[in-house]
Amino acid sequence: VSLKGALVEIVGASEVEPGEPCLLAVRLGELTIKMSGDIAHIKGTQVGVQCRCIDLESISHLRRLIEVNLGGGKLLEREFKALLTA
Repeated sequence: VSLKGALVEIVGASEVEPGEPCLLAVRLGELTIKMSGDIAHIKGTQVGVQCRCIDLESISHLRRLIEVNLGGGKLLEREFKALLTA
């Protein structure tokens, strides 16, 4: 899961195509990150989802998760700046 989207594994048969809209909900313990997006690519059972819209609560959870994994706020701010200039 990232600010740009997610890479997910589909279990069982599924008929999704690149470009299709989708809704993604990722449960992390008591938290859920929700985003709407488009199927970006499919490789085997892995599906890439490009984020189009994410609610404020979900982006707050995701921001905190990224901050914890990066080890601090300075690296997080650098990542946000890189995302905004891309």
